[in-house]
Formats: sequence, structure tokens, C-alpha cells
Amino acid sequence: MPTNFLANNELMAAIDIGSNSFHLAIARLDHGEVRKVASMSEKVQLAAGLDANNILSEEAQQRGLDCLSRFVGRLESVSAERLRIVATNALRQAKNADEFIRRANEILPKPIEIIAGREEARLIYLGVSHTNASSDKRLVVDIGGGSTEFIIGQEFEPLLTESLQMGCVAFTKYYFEDGNITEKAFDKAIAAARKEILAISGQYQKTGWSSVVGSSGTIKAVRNVLVAKGWADEQERITYQGVKSLEKLLIDLGDVDKIELEGVKEHRKSVFPAGVAVLRAVMKVLGIDTIAYSDGALREGVMYDMLGRFASEDVRDRSVQALIQRYSVDKRQAERVVKTSHCLFEQVEHRLGLSTEDDDLLRRAAFLYEIGLAISHSGYHRHSAYLLEHSDVPGFSQVDQLRLGQLTQHHRRKLKSDGFAQAKMIGGMNLVYLCLLLRLAVLAHHSRSDIERPVINLNIVDSDHWQITLDEGSEDYPLLLSDLKDEVEQFAKWHIKLEVVAEEPIDDV
Repeated sequence: MPTNFLANNELMAAIDIGSNSFHLAIARLDHGEVRKVASMSEKVQLAAGLDANNILSEEAQQRGLDCLSRFVGRLESVSAERLRIVATNALRQAKNADEFIRRANEILPKPIEIIAGREEARLIYLGVSHTNASSDKRLVVDIGGGSTEFIIGQEFEPLLTESLQMGCVAFTKYYFEDGNITEKAFDKAIAAARKEILAISGQYQKTGWSSVVGSSGTIKAVRNVLVAKGWADEQERITYQGVKSLEKLLIDLGDVDKIELEGVKEHRKSVFPAGVAVLRAVMKVLGIDTIAYSDGALREGVMYDMLGRFASEDVRDRSVQALIQRYSVDKRQAERVVKTSHCLFEQVEHRLGLSTEDDDLLRRAAFLYEIGLAISHSGYHRHSAYLLEHSDVPGFSQVDQLRLGQLTQHHRRKLKSDGFAQAKMIGGMNLVYLCLLLRLAVLAHHSRSDIERPVINLNIVDSDHWQITLDEGSEDYPLLLSDLKDEVEQFAKWHIKLEVVAEEPIDDV
């Protein structure tokens, strides 16, 4: 786990690849608080480039790539390990997201992480809770370009998170695409949003909250207009009556080109009516009278989450422990495999060019490789992979979960050549190596016993030639030696020559 905490004044950064806008925030650590020193935002409208089949157009991709190129020019003073780049709903939906990510990763100093809706909600809450400290139980609402996030939390801990498929860019395409602002268009947009919100309203009302906070561009713009018009309350909060008055004003204007309202930037005009419609529906269905605005949002949350990782308060490790409990994992067996996998990793990390992040990934997979047993013993490695790939696991990006899935899927049974190609595509040769290390660690503990195991000495002759020397001195020695020799054929399918050498020749193996 990383031990190098950020020093005061050291820079860190986050890029938020949103469905409407891309944002860059650069900050420094000041006595444990993130202080923003620079920011950039550009309207890219990635979601507007999705066709009926969720294929992202070349034009939209190019707008995004051009924006990211400009962002990179501001990152010279930020080291790659202090940067995170997260993508949200538009790339979650795009069937050709891999194409855009491949091209973007050629520009960026760090790979893009596509995050799930609930993970986005968790990070938004982290940004809001650190920016606007409060002990209240709060409902946080964030209306984005492609989705809207709802979080109930207290202090710094989210209690309930949800992401709904409605946002200002998506709703503009459906209801205001021609630029006309009509009562009929508003009614349709509000009705569609109400239908989405009703699916979660019961659970949210039951959990309850004492105050409501909104974040991101739509809510910021609405609040600015209401304050300028005198329609906000005395604390400059958004009011339901104020939103209704704003809706009437927009209908009277009749066209997005006629929107000249203080607080609505030029790039937001086209998607502003749709954002107002979503907000009106949120307040109506959930019975919200007032909403305060928070300047903290996803990118701030990403940086605070990064601080937690540096400080060894990594939410991903809490998530791993929660999964262990939920699926009743044999923790003693998991800890045996974790210990051996780390021992193997330390022997080969430099020769194979593995990183601290690789070590963390292997450790988490070693804890979780048996969660599929909760479904069935038969093919449990595939069940483990499915659960890790498709569950909401706080702290992990979709790629993180895919990598964990690959590790657990290949830890036993026969290896196949197409599995090699898939693992390499998802995580490069480093992921291939980690899969093989986990296989060896699990194999060393087939007996599930606490008795001393033979020591596996792993030497990397070359990246595609591994040599194992096994110390004798255990009753499990003959069985382990036999199992290791069986692995020679499996490793060969993944283009690794495995050589197994016994310390001393033994008979009857």
C-alpha cells in the first residue's frame, strides 16, 4: 500500500470527462485540505455525439481529444501518480468507448478510468462533503450531461447512492433539440424525469434527510439566475417557486438563442431548459423546497479520494473487506494466499517491471478469488469473476473491476489462448504476469492447512522463462511438486516457459 503522503504544496490534479463538459482541476495540499490553484472547463457535449445505437461520432471524439490535448498542456508540473482521469455517463453508454479511450490514452499521461454511476455518486458526495462541511444528514443532487446522481450522506460518509439516466444533454436531444422552448416540451421532459425519480423516491424518503445540496453546472446556473432575479431565498438557495418562475420565463422566451440571463454562460444556453426541467421534477417528486449550492463536485471528490489512497485510508480496501463479509469468504485461506502471492511478487517485481499498483491489485484479488463459492462450487472462479466485474464496488473503476475479474477467472483450471489475449488486452503483460502469480499462490495452498508450506523460490530467467526452485522439508512437498509440474503445460499456453527444479531429487513423485 502506498506510504508516500502528499507533501504540503505538492500539486495534484483531476480530469472529469463529463457528458456535457470536460473539467480539469489542479490543486495543492494545504494542511490536509485540497486548495484549487487552477481549473479549466470546456463544453465538449460528448453525449450529443451518441447516435440511436450509442455509437460515439467521430466529430464528438475529435472535440474530446482536442480538449484533452489542451488540458495536457497545463499538467507539466503534476506527476502522473498525482493525477486521476475519470469518465462518466457518455463513455459508460458508448459502445465504441474503447476506441475513444485508446486514442485519448495516447495523449494523456495516465489512463482514463470509466466509473460506474454509483461510484460517480460516491465521489461527488466526497467532493461536496469536503467543500461544505456539515454534520447534517444531507441529500446531494448533481445534474450532469447524461445522468443525475442522488446521494444521502452524513459528514464524509455516503449512506445511499444512485445514478439515473437523465441529464441536460440527453434531455435536450429528446425534448429541446430544435431549440424551441415550449410548455409541451417542458411537460414531456418533466414527465420523463418524474418517471425515473419515482423508482428511487420511496427508498430515499424512507432514509430521509435534513438539508439538500446541489452541485455542478446546471444547479450552479439555476442558482445564479434565481439570485439575480430575486427569486432565491434570503440564504441564496434555489427555491421550488423560483424554479417554476424560471420555467415560465424560459417558455416566454421561446428559443434558446434568446436566453440572455445573468449566470447562464454561452455554452450552457442550449442545454439549460432541459436542466431546469430535470431540476423541477427532482424537487417536485422528492418534495424539496430549497437547495443550497456547493462548489465541490466530482473532480474535487476524485482528489480527496486520491488523498485517502496516499494516506493508506483507501476505500478500495474497505470495499474488499465488505465483499469478504458479504460472501462469507474463508478469511484464513485468503490470508494464506495473500501472504504467498506477495512473497512471489517481491521476488519478481523488478525483473518483470511490476508496480505498487500491481501489488495492490494482486493482494485484493488474493482476498477475493473465492467469493464465487457463495454461488456454486462448480466453476466458482467464473462466478467470482462475474461478481467482481458486475457489482457496484466503491473505489474501483470499471477497468479495475475487469482486471480483478481476470485474475480470479484464471486462478485455476486450464488456461486458454483466448484468455491470454483477453487478459493482455485488458491489462497488458503485467496483468498476465499477475494472473500466473495468483495461480502459483493458490496452488501452494490447495491443502488449506496452516502447516508450514515448502518455500517457492521464483526466478525470472527472462520475462518468458520462469524458474521455480522448491525447498524440500514438508509432507506437502511431493504433492506441490507434482502440481507445479502440471502447471508447466498451462503456462506454455500463455507463452511462458515454466521450469520446475527440486532442491534434491526425490523418488515416487
